[in-house]
Amino acid sequence: MTDRYAVFGNPIGHSKSPRIHALFAAQTGQDISYQAILAERDGFAAAVNAFIDAGEGLARGANVTVPFKEEAFRLATRRTARAEAAGAVNTLSFEAGAIVGDNTDGAGLVRDLKNNLGCDPAGRRILLLGAGGAARGVILPLLLEGPTELVIANRTEETAARLALEFANSFARLPGCAVGVKPDGMGFQGLAGRQFDLVINATSAGLSGDTLSLPACVFGPRCVAYEMVYGRETAFMAQAREARARVADGLGMLVEQAAEAFFIWRGVRPHTAPVLAALAKVS
Repeated sequence: MTDRYAVFGNPIGHSKSPRIHALFAAQTGQDISYQAILAERDGFAAAVNAFIDAGEGLARGANVTVPFKEEAFRLATRRTARAEAAGAVNTLSFEAGAIVGDNTDGAGLVRDLKNNLGCDPAGRRILLLGAGGAARGVILPLLLEGPTELVIANRTEETAARLALEFANSFARLPGCAVGVKPDGMGFQGLAGRQFDLVINATSAGLSGDTLSLPACVFGPRCVAYEMVYGRETAFMAQAREARARVADGLGMLVEQAAEAFFIWRGVRPHTAPVLAALAKVS
C-alpha cells in the first residue's frame, strides 16, 4: 500500500510541502501520499500519534514546522547527531515503533545559499536573528562552513547569549569548524554600529507581521538578506531592500531541506532545480 507522510504545523495552510513532495515522488518514481495537518498548539503529540494510527497505508514519516520543532525533539524516541546539536527536530521517521528525529534545516539553508544563490557562507560575517527552533537548526551547519563571524541576536539578550554560549562550548572545536570562530549572542540594541555580509531572519516576525528593531547599518555593502519565511514580502525584507541588500526568501531552503528529508525516507535524492522552477511558475 502507499506509504503516508505529512507536515504538521500551526498555521499550515500556506505550506508548499505537499506539492514539493509530490514533485519529488513523480521525479523519482516513488509511491507516496503527503498531506498537511493543522495541529492544535497544545495537541502536537496527539496529532502525530493519530496520523500514525489512522488511514490505509503505512505512516513512514513527517515534517514539522512552526511552532512544534522543539516539541518534536522531545517526542522523538531516538535522535540524530544533528538533531541533538540543534535541540530541535523538523523531520520524523517512524520505524518499528520508534520515532526518529532529525533536523534538515541547516543542510537546506546551506545548500540554498551555496547552490542556488551563489552565497558561500565561508569567510562571511553572519548575523542570525532569533533564538528559537528555526535558529537552533542552522547554527552548527553555518559554523562548519567557516564564517569569520557568527552573531546571534534576539529581542531578549539573555536568550541569545545563552544559546551562543551553548554552541561555543560544545561545537567550536569540531573538525571542519573554522579555528577561533565562536558564536556571539546579544540583543538587537547591541547591533548598533555593526555590519554583516549575510543577515538571516529566523524569527517568527515574518509570519506574525511584526517589525524587527534592527539598525539599518547591519546590512553591509553587498549584503545578502535571507528571510526564512517564504511567499510574502515581510517587514524584514522591506527593510533590507531599503538598505540596498540583496534579498531572498526561504523557498529554496524549504525545497532543499525537503529534499534532504525525502532522501532520509526514500533513499533517493531528488533534483531540486526543476522543483524550484515549477514552484516559481505558480507563485
